[in-house]
Amino acid sequence: MKPLLRILVIDDSPDDAFLLLREVEKQFNTESERVDSREGLLDALARKKWDIALADLCMPGFGGIEAIRVVKGRELDLPFIVITGKMTEDVAVEAMRAGAHDCLTKSNLARLVPAIQRELVEAASRQERRKAIDQLQHAQKMEAIGKFAGGIAHDFNNILTIINGYSSMLLQELTPGTRHHREVEQIYRAGERAAELTRQILAFSRRQVLEPKILDINAQVRGLHAMVRRLIGEDIQIEYKLTDHIGMIKADPGQMDQILMNLLVNARDALNDGGTITIETAPAVLDEQFVKENEGSVAGHYIMLSVSDNGIGMTEEVRKRLFEPFFTTKQHNQGTGLGLATVYGVVKQSGGYIQVLSEPDKGATFRIFFPCISVVREPSIVQVFEKTRDNTETILVVEDETEVLNLIVYTLNSQGFTVLPSNSPTEAISVFNRHRDRIDLLLSDVVMPFLSGPKLAVKLRELKPDLKVLFMSGHADKSLGVDSLLGDGVSFIPKPFMQGALLGKIRSVLDGVHELPASES
Repeated sequence: MKPLLRILVIDDSPDDAFLLLREVEKQFNTESERVDSREGLLDALARKKWDIALADLCMPGFGGIEAIRVVKGRELDLPFIVITGKMTEDVAVEAMRAGAHDCLTKSNLARLVPAIQRELVEAASRQERRKAIDQLQHAQKMEAIGKFAGGIAHDFNNILTIINGYSSMLLQELTPGTRHHREVEQIYRAGERAAELTRQILAFSRRQVLEPKILDINAQVRGLHAMVRRLIGEDIQIEYKLTDHIGMIKADPGQMDQILMNLLVNARDALNDGGTITIETAPAVLDEQFVKENEGSVAGHYIMLSVSDNGIGMTEEVRKRLFEPFFTTKQHNQGTGLGLATVYGVVKQSGGYIQVLSEPDKGATFRIFFPCISVVREPSIVQVFEKTRDNTETILVVEDETEVLNLIVYTLNSQGFTVLPSNSPTEAISVFNRHRDRIDLLLSDVVMPFLSGPKLAVKLRELKPDLKVLFMSGHADKSLGVDSLLGDGVSFIPKPFMQGALLGKIRSVLDGVHELPASES
């Protein structure tokens, strides 16, 4: 079967146009239109996408050179072949300088089909190069924004650790119901909202330290049903299409909840007067054709989580910018523009792929593909903590932010721990060399000048292999080496943290209480 070719013929002679088309139809099925003026050309370009343009070089008042300039002025990559009755070197040079891709004579139309075939291949190649360049530039922009956002979140989380830490201390000392208690409570709640905002930024920037677990995605979805119902409202119908026995995924449970809630909020906001949201799970195989058509995806076996709505949909322009941080189509003060950016970051960090299908007035579908894994479940150890235990251990605390260091020292001292504070890795090494036998735990920030927390931990463990380690950070870049140590008896707590969370984490690390992860096969 002959391929379809959409041809725009720019010629004032219907007979000459007929001859051109007859030659082309030896190899192609054609859809064509003939124009012979600037206005006609502009109208044809606006109405339809063409595969190739064939233009007579000389026409009364409007010729091939001017037609080329019109096409170039609209920034269209349309293969353009000029055809003339008599070809001279000067004519050919002028046409090629203007932007023609080839020049032919009307007396030698045997060259026309080979020229068209060659230019179609070249046009497809140019399109692929432009697509690759656009994708690279987009990836570089997103990575740069992510690094910038991660750095800001790190500094901001240190500040929030101080604000939330001291405000929680005050709340414990003030009498509930008093004016001062209510005022400090407002400070604490504002700090918590700020902490949630930084968590969203970190999710987008993919600089969170994850605690992935083997998950049944259907159980994860069902577990959120009550919360989803309250979030969505009674005027919107929710349909579940969950496929049983589809395998397991490995992901952070909290982030999975975050993905689903953000997608549901986005779907809810797309429904003006009620409607239907459909949550679906199913096994999926991404083949080479899918990978070719969806840049960034990887072939393999996946589990798909889909959230669909029958709302207002979106234009192609909006869809292209959908995952940019702070981009929103909502009215002022009705959205941060971080919801879908957060989803994007979480999916990428979990090794998945996200696909968006949408058209105006036809709703939207978000399909997320998580790698499917085969697992052997191991029983987990229930974490039991002794509530009335004396904290007699010695902890080396390394934190370059003085205010955060003071807060941690105060918190640990108040619980009976012996604390050796250091505000730099260099000082920490010196303190460790003097008190090595006494130190039970290293509590260290991750991001510090000159030497990161993970590198410091490696140095100290060379001197004391059984040293227990707990990292803390407002963000953690993969290049800092946190992930490589987390599976080696090392734990992590994100900033900002509450006193109780920090003390509980320290106690569990010192007691050697861990949950056994399921093993992959």
